[in-house]
Amino acid sequence: MQVTFEETKTLKEKPSDNELGFGKYFTDYMFVMDYTDEKGWYNFKITPFAPIALNPATMVLHYAQETFEGLKAYRTREGKILLFRPEMNARRMIKSNERLCMATIPEDLFVDAIKTLVNHEKEWVPHLEGTSLYIRPFMFATEVAVGVHPASSYKFVVILSPVGNYYPEGVNPVKIYVEDEYVRATKGGTGFTKCGGNYAASIIAQEKARKLGYTQVLWLDGVERKYVEEVGTMNAMFIVDNEVYTAPIDGTVLPGITRDSCLTLLKAWGYKVHEEHFSIDFLMKAAREGRVQEAFGTGTAAVISPIGELFYKGDKQIINDFKTGAITQKLYDTLTGIQYGKVEDSFGWTQEV
Repeated sequence: MQVTFEETKTLKEKPSDNELGFGKYFTDYMFVMDYTDEKGWYNFKITPFAPIALNPATMVLHYAQETFEGLKAYRTREGKILLFRPEMNARRMIKSNERLCMATIPEDLFVDAIKTLVNHEKEWVPHLEGTSLYIRPFMFATEVAVGVHPASSYKFVVILSPVGNYYPEGVNPVKIYVEDEYVRATKGGTGFTKCGGNYAASIIAQEKARKLGYTQVLWLDGVERKYVEEVGTMNAMFIVDNEVYTAPIDGTVLPGITRDSCLTLLKAWGYKVHEEHFSIDFLMKAAREGRVQEAFGTGTAAVISPIGELFYKGDKQIINDFKTGAITQKLYDTLTGIQYGKVEDSFGWTQEV
């Protein structure tokens, strides 16, 4: 990959690590490459972070062929920069693109593009504990045409953002509203992909939850509105009678990298894991009986987010006295410890930039 570098005229002032928030600031440069059916991937560039000009008839604006990913770069105490399982993001993007009839990006090209940009912008990786450099790769159709068909040209972009906690609550329990009116995904759809349309369709339920005082939405299946699936921006796990329950990856739930990492750790620690369909009635009954010991969401942005309350059809259940449970905390400490190089990476999950 021969990368062209275009220098910016003015470098930005970097924000304080204490005031990052999430997704508010962006680095000086971004990575860009183009695709056509004739050429394949070409025109590899690191270019100043700037608006992207689009023809009004660009197909993504009309038919939403668009996918994205999310991962982070972490600074260790020794000053090394680590990525966490970037090859998993590459593989997931391939699956997303295949479902949307978009060109795919080879795994090694995806990872090399990210490493090249992060290495160039490594001074933007924050130093404060708990902070990181969020990496947003995304891709969209650039063919200029009106008419529904797979585009023949695409653009792949990577942007970077220094971040703090995703949720204002930090690593503290959040309140979850169980959605039974709207639908997120059904079998045969795009629920397993990271495409913008999935998230656009979920916003109405998120706003409904927010107005009721809840941080996130727990989605039920789209057919029977019965089975627990995932939280709006996270996979969800529940510890019932010392056993772990989470929805299976069978077409409607996003195959989360943090989800996979948590399940690997939990199994290594000896927990019985149920990756199977289980009903919201089962979960709420167990909560009423005090058998739901812990609950948490998993995802790149928040890593682990404890769930302290579930609200479903007027039934409000507090989990673990609205406190972060021991297993939840151990997962968070272990995962972040590996990501920041403080805990031995016995699974080979990190890659140095």
